[in-house]
Amino acid sequence: MRKIILAAAIAGSALSLAACSESTEDAAGAAVEGAANDVEANAEEVGQTVETGLNDAGAAVSGAVDSAGRATDEAGDRIEADVQDESVAEASRD
Repeated sequence: MRKIILAAAIAGSALSLAACSESTEDAAGAAVEGAANDVEANAEEVGQTVETGLNDAGAAVSGAVDSAGRATDEAGDRIEADVQDESVAEASRD
């Protein structure tokens, strides 16, 4: 009789551990899925931030190039005016 009770207790314990393991696996799976979703969301946010930064940097570079081009044209006009002995306005029309 003791052996039967002991065997039943062992079997009950084994089933409890199996059930616990299954719920633990489910919880771990849910935690991993949640972490993967967080990583995906954060990666998308980083991508958007980088894209915005690159667009801003491109606009700044474009503006700087335009300014440099205007400054170069103005300097060329002043040099031409000096060499041709004319006004800067006349040199810029040429």
